[in-house]
Amino acid sequence: MSPLSTALLAASTIIFVSAASAAKAWTLSANNFAWLALTLVLYTVGNLIMLRLIRDVGMGVALSLSAVVQLVAVNLVALAFFGERVSGVQAAGLVLAVIAVAMITLGPARG
Repeated sequence: MSPLSTALLAASTIIFVSAASAAKAWTLSANNFAWLALTLVLYTVGNLIMLRLIRDVGMGVALSLSAVVQLVAVNLVALAFFGERVSGVQAAGLVLAVIAVAMITLGPARG
């Protein structure tokens, strides 16, 4: 992946994790419309960045990498900022998801 693609992946991850955090804040608020609007704007921007990433590296690689990076990042935010907990089975699932995506994206492509 090029440095630009890596930067796009990082940017989309930050934006998607921010959107998820805004969505969680909306659920904890009294249905404050500002949190909902922020959530929708952030998800829109994140998806626009993903469109560029899909064009640059392909749909399979872009979405697989994005999914696993977001999976880990969102769980870290949920643990650190929202006090959520992960069970042993869920933690094993996270590890297996990372391994699965690594195998998909880093393994040799056969056509």
